[in-house]
Amino acid sequence: MIRTSPRVWRDALFAVVVGFVVMAAVAAVGLACAGAGGLPEGAFPRVVAAVVVMAAGGAVEVSGGAGFLAEADASLSVLPLSVALAGALTTGALFLRPLHNRAVAGPAELLLRAARLTVLWLLALLGVALLARQDFGLSTGDSPLGDIGELLDSAPTVGFRADLPATLFFGLLWILGLLLISLLISRRAPLPAGLVRFHAAVRPAAFATTLLLLAYVVLGLGVGVVVALTQGHADRTLAVLLLGLPNLVWPALTLGFGGAWRGRAEGPFGLPMPRLLDEALRGPELSTVDVASLAERDARAWWLVPVAVVLLLGAGVLAAVRSPVHVRPRQHALHLAVALALGTLTVCLLARVQAQFGLSLLGIGAGDGLGGTVEFTPMLLRTVGLALLWGAVAGFLGALPARPLRRRVPAGAPARS
Repeated sequence: MIRTSPRVWRDALFAVVVGFVVMAAVAAVGLACAGAGGLPEGAFPRVVAAVVVMAAGGAVEVSGGAGFLAEADASLSVLPLSVALAGALTTGALFLRPLHNRAVAGPAELLLRAARLTVLWLLALLGVALLARQDFGLSTGDSPLGDIGELLDSAPTVGFRADLPATLFFGLLWILGLLLISLLISRRAPLPAGLVRFHAAVRPAAFATTLLLLAYVVLGLGVGVVVALTQGHADRTLAVLLLGLPNLVWPALTLGFGGAWRGRAEGPFGLPMPRLLDEALRGPELSTVDVASLAERDARAWWLVPVAVVLLLGAGVLAAVRSPVHVRPRQHALHLAVALALGTLTVCLLARVQAQFGLSLLGIGAGDGLGGTVEFTPMLLRTVGLALLWGAVAGFLGALPARPLRRRVPAGAPARS
């Protein structure tokens, strides 16, 4: 029987509210560490709202100009994955909490629970998106644009605002993807009776891939804390950890198993990233970034390879141990290969960065350090293809020690699923 009591709406509302509060808190602390707390005109809450909108999959437009004197050409496509991950973990856990300790749930019940949460999520996202708009005066220093603008009292401005249709559309995809992944990776969440037979092929590999990505976040967090404590600029380092840690560590995973990215960074503007990566991207043309190209500048980049190998094999063992005994090594290989390839494809789509800003005076580039480009995009075929291969290898090798590990589980212990 489908439950339609107010408690179900309360559970959905609680998950949405707590998810947005957690994202706003992480974004606010990260932006404060980045120095955004001193923004003029009380803009800080609106900047926090813009970051939350982007973290929830929404789109924020950047624009600017100086009347008839100048116009701004700006675009920003970057997902603050630390904020997004905090919201996803919180909302996903609260969505699953009422469903725990049940073996089976009807498809209608799951769909209605997901629909309620989705509707409330989109309403909350709409409210945050309406807050995410602000215009700023832009300091141009000693440039010609600044001199002329001062004479004509037409100072350049730059602003941002959420694109409501795109925000709601991509926000819908974001929340639906989160709910689907939550059901796939949780061994305690019920499935419709007709899908229970597929849990052995999907859930262990999906859980192992998710845990692999979270392990990289934990490792990156540890490295970041050490850097903050030992190398100064603790506020900048904490800002990176709180806003974009997965944007750095998840591409590091792909580089470790042989993947590659392309990118460039021009002008004084940039995004928080390790000095080594910034140097590799500097140049007028696209640069290919892989372990070999990074190691040419710093041999420590080779450590990405053994770290990836160890954690991939660990994921293979974990997936095999959580699978039923009847699943064979070649099946483990197939399951983890598909899961890792899909996880890598998701990382490639989420961690890509494209940002551009420039001012032009009367249609002529103003220059003087007022323009910049940052681009960091994956080489999809190579990266996802190698993920498929590494997933198969890790799944097969991880299945070999799984049987003796299962024998250590007490006879009365509950079965893993």
